[in-house]
Amino acid sequence: VQLQACGGGLVQAGGSLRVSCVGSGDSFSRYSVGWFRLAPGKEREFVGGIAWRGGTPAYADSVKGRFTISRDGPSNTVYLDMNNLRVEDTAVYYCAANRALWIAFVASQYGIWGQGTQVTVSS
Repeated sequence: VQLQACGGGLVQAGGSLRVSCVGSGDSFSRYSVGWFRLAPGKEREFVGGIAWRGGTPAYADSVKGRFTISRDGPSNTVYLDMNNLRVEDTAVYYCAANRALWIAFVASQYGIWGQGTQVTVSS
């Protein structure tokens, strides 16, 4: 499986943006997907994730209530919808995948990564 993240851009604080993670290759539907972000001067941060078997996505406290993760099977795409964006959400956003049955919160538990997409929130 390979991942392609896209949809980043520049948005004003309070605005919304959707980033997508498209999986190619066999059986992407059997992969759990996590979203991470990396901001300058900060460590990589777990944003949220969705297990391949469905269920409720998990979110970091910093984005809970503002970000939503969903999955579209036929298009092999996992979406990260970001609302009420804040300046501190500015980062490169990465999607990652693994074959675990649960949502992993640690980056080292993911073996497949997309290339990242820049999200910039201006004040």
